[in-house]
Amino acid sequence: MEKYKVVEHFVSINGEGNCAGQASYFVRFHGCGLSCTYCDTRWANEADTEITEMTAEEIYSTIKLSGITNITLTGGEPLMQPGIGRLIEILLANEDFRVEIETNGSIDLSPFIPQNGRRPVFTMDYKLPSSNMEIMMLVSNFKHLAAEDTVKFVAGDESDLIRAKNVIDAYSLTDICHVHLSPVFGEMEPVEIIEFMIDNCMNGINLQLQLHKVIWDPKKRGV
Repeated sequence: MEKYKVVEHFVSINGEGNCAGQASYFVRFHGCGLSCTYCDTRWANEADTEITEMTAEEIYSTIKLSGITNITLTGGEPLMQPGIGRLIEILLANEDFRVEIETNGSIDLSPFIPQNGRRPVFTMDYKLPSSNMEIMMLVSNFKHLAAEDTVKFVAGDESDLIRAKNVIDAYSLTDICHVHLSPVFGEMEPVEIIEFMIDNCMNGINLQLQLHKVIWDPKKRGV
């Protein structure tokens, strides 16, 4: 029976994405294939991080008992977990659940989108130059996105914002899905992004703040 490496699971508010501000059950998995300069969950990817091995049934039961129907699978990179497709299928079988996957943009999404039936919601990063990980981005993922999905750009400086605009325009992302611009926490002020959006007539794009870092200590885990 497949077991998943979970570093924490908890109920909090969704700090990002289209359900920002809503209660959500988070399952954070161990491991990531990227190493972004601004990563705020690097601890979850370390080899000596304490993990709990849980089966799909254990994860489902724990979420079900919580009474929370928004579910966020995050990491690290959740799609790197062996057998994660089975867990996604089990969660989606409950029609009350909204299953969101926070993914870093380097993993092919197509294996996780069923031909028929319900699909998960993807909040996918596009890593900008200051992350040092843009080379790992799979732009082929854009064709797998749908209206309920989100592409998230985290910017650390103005050159990142210029690159984000170029990618958004080149792939007509606002015609495909939601698009969010977010500052690297502590590196860029939100007003800089707002001014850039206005100056460049960036319609249909949301400024996104990490609400959990505004409400709680930015370094606090389990929120």
